[in-house]
Amino acid sequence: MIKIGVAKLKAELSAFLREVKQGHEIVVFDRDTPVARIVPYEVLQAAGGLVIRPARSGVRAQDVPMPPPLPFGERIVQMLIDERQQDRDRLL
Repeated sequence: MIKIGVAKLKAELSAFLREVKQGHEIVVFDRDTPVARIVPYEVLQAAGGLVIRPARSGVRAQDVPMPPPLPFGERIVQMLIDERQQDRDRLL
């Protein structure tokens, strides 16, 4: 398994996709948090984890209703500040 940061993935995407084609898994980290795993397509198909559905004809993206907003209100700003402070504290 290969572990990389988002910036490195963006900079060297072609090279990492070649690694995936050779059967390696890649875990993508944003700061120290894993956010995604890239695996060979065949692995997903064998596990039944990827379902590809055809697009619905006549449905436009702008016609799909948006989900309701999350009930965080003003607390969301404080939650973001707290999370960033925790990241800074971990680096010290």
